[in-house]
Amino acid sequence: MSEASVFNPSRLTLARERVGLTKRALAELVDLTPKTISNLEKGEHYSTETVDLIAQSLKYPIKFFFDSDIAKPTEDNASFRSFSRVTATQRNAALAAGAYAFMVGDWLNDNFHLPEADIPDLSGYDPELAAIMLRNEWGLNDRPIRNIIHLLESKGVLVFSLAEENTQVNAFSCWQNGEKPYVFLNSFKSAESSRFDAAHELGHLVLHKNTENKGKEAEIQADTFASEFLMPTTAIAARCTKVKSVSEILKEKQYWFVSAFALAYKLHKTGLMTDWLYRSACIEMSQKGFRKKEPLTRPHERSQVIAKILDQLRTQKKYTKHIAAELQLPEKEVSKLFFNIATVTAQSHEATPPTKVRKPKLHLVE
Repeated sequence: MSEASVFNPSRLTLARERVGLTKRALAELVDLTPKTISNLEKGEHYSTETVDLIAQSLKYPIKFFFDSDIAKPTEDNASFRSFSRVTATQRNAALAAGAYAFMVGDWLNDNFHLPEADIPDLSGYDPELAAIMLRNEWGLNDRPIRNIIHLLESKGVLVFSLAEENTQVNAFSCWQNGEKPYVFLNSFKSAESSRFDAAHELGHLVLHKNTENKGKEAEIQADTFASEFLMPTTAIAARCTKVKSVSEILKEKQYWFVSAFALAYKLHKTGLMTDWLYRSACIEMSQKGFRKKEPLTRPHERSQVIAKILDQLRTQKKYTKHIAAELQLPEKEVSKLFFNIATVTAQSHEATPPTKVRKPKLHLVE
């Protein structure tokens, strides 16, 4: 990271958006006027004392605000799951997390040999056909995908956690410079819902790399892709001819690692459940509270890449605080991106960056 000595107003905007504050709210927090914050974010009337006050209030290293611009996902290239329900504040906070993920991703690539991106461009293909093509290309055949995060990482996708405490920002994906694919998942949801979100975002990556990735049609396409990718029609038709009741749905969903509602929808769509059986099953599952709490849920999937990197760093007595110190980020932000795998240690605003680690090659298991 370069040693800049000039205040960078864009970094103040990014930090404010990440913590979900308006200019007025930040002004109230640090006992300044909204005009002062507005001027600061324009690069006007800057003082070290004011920036230091803001850094302490937001719990950011002061050096964070004195470095070069940070690339971040934009509304144009980021595909948000349930985009219409995301407020501007939530969207900006998620995009700011994406900017930090780009920083961390660059650091990971500089220090470790990560898998190259292997995400084909299937723009223009029917979503179900695209899912079948991708399964064949990746050698998955019709078997269940036991861990979709590990699969994505083995194909060069960097998967990070959003750790947002709301269900509006479900997930989003984007390409960094059109070359490196990223997927962000909200761990606040059930494991099964998060898996579907991951498949949905994979759909955006393969179907909409160079086309419109927003709007109702794009979301339907990504959903259709995800359903077929997780539950291939040919395999469902072969296995599930006798699945007619909720108890049978619950048993079969554990084979595919999907939600009860997702499986019921697939059975209905493939003609294995009549309209009447499907409606009856949905009513029963709703009455049992399955929309809010997934039954027979499994543990959340976690990043294999991050776990291996943290294991490697621990052998050198280095932890997330060292990554955060080198990037001049709050340690809690790095930990959030890392699915909170590592325990956050005491934040130090002036931590000394570590010496650069050797570049070991990670061996990933799908």
